[in-house]
Amino acid sequence: MPEPWLSADSIATHLGVTKDTVYSWISEKGMPAHKVGRLWKFQATEVDDWVRGGGATVSDEAG
Repeated sequence: MPEPWLSADSIATHLGVTKDTVYSWISEKGMPAHKVGRLWKFQATEVDDWVRGGGATVSDEAG
Protein backbone atom coordinates (compact mmCIF):
# COMPACT_ATOMS: atom_id res chain seq x y z
CA MET A 1 0.00 0.00 0.00
CA PRO A 2 1.44 3.41 -0.93
CA GLU A 3 2.40 5.84 1.79
CA PRO A 4 -0.22 8.57 2.35
CA TRP A 5 0.59 12.21 1.67
CA LEU A 6 0.52 14.34 4.83
CA SER A 7 -0.52 17.97 5.23
CA ALA A 8 1.64 20.65 6.85
CA ASP A 9 -0.44 20.30 10.04
CA SER A 10 0.04 16.54 10.08
CA ILE A 11 3.80 16.64 9.48
CA ALA A 12 4.18 19.36 12.14
CA THR A 13 2.37 17.12 14.64
CA HIS A 14 4.47 14.13 13.53
CA LEU A 15 7.67 16.10 14.22
CA GLY A 16 6.42 17.90 17.33
CA VAL A 17 6.98 21.38 15.90
CA THR A 18 4.72 24.23 14.76
CA LYS A 19 3.43 24.63 11.23
CA ASP A 20 5.44 27.87 11.00
CA THR A 21 8.61 25.88 11.71
CA VAL A 22 7.71 23.46 8.91
CA TYR A 23 7.32 26.33 6.41
CA SER A 24 10.59 27.86 7.63
CA TRP A 25 12.42 24.55 7.16
CA ILE A 26 11.04 24.21 3.62
CA SER A 27 12.40 27.60 2.57
CA GLU A 28 15.59 27.81 4.64
CA LYS A 29 16.77 24.23 5.12
CA GLY A 30 15.46 22.33 2.10
CA MET A 31 12.96 20.15 3.93
CA PRO A 32 11.52 17.65 1.42
CA ALA A 33 8.06 18.85 0.44
CA HIS A 34 5.91 18.75 -2.68
CA LYS A 35 3.69 21.61 -3.79
CA VAL A 36 0.25 20.40 -4.92
CA GLY A 37 -1.68 23.42 -6.11
CA ARG A 38 -1.46 25.86 -3.20
CA LEU A 39 -0.79 23.16 -0.61
CA TRP A 40 2.42 21.58 0.62
CA LYS A 41 2.33 17.79 0.95
CA PHE A 42 4.83 15.53 2.66
CA GLN A 43 5.87 11.89 2.79
CA ALA A 44 6.73 10.98 6.38
CA THR A 45 9.57 8.65 5.31
CA GLU A 46 11.26 11.42 3.27
CA VAL A 47 10.97 13.89 6.14
CA ASP A 48 12.18 11.34 8.70
CA ASP A 49 15.24 10.57 6.54
CA TRP A 50 15.92 14.31 6.18
CA VAL A 51 15.73 14.81 9.96
CA ARG A 52 18.00 11.81 10.63
CA GLY A 53 20.47 13.20 8.10
CA GLY A 54 20.77 16.42 10.10
CA GLY A 55 18.49 18.60 8.00
CA ALA A 56 16.68 20.02 11.00
CA THR A 57 19.75 20.78 13.09
CA VAL A 58 20.14 24.26 14.52
CA SER A 59 23.08 26.06 12.98
CA ASP A 60 25.30 28.28 15.10
CA GLU A 61 25.05 31.56 13.17
CA ALA A 62 25.93 33.72 16.17
CA GLY A 63 29.51 32.64 15.68
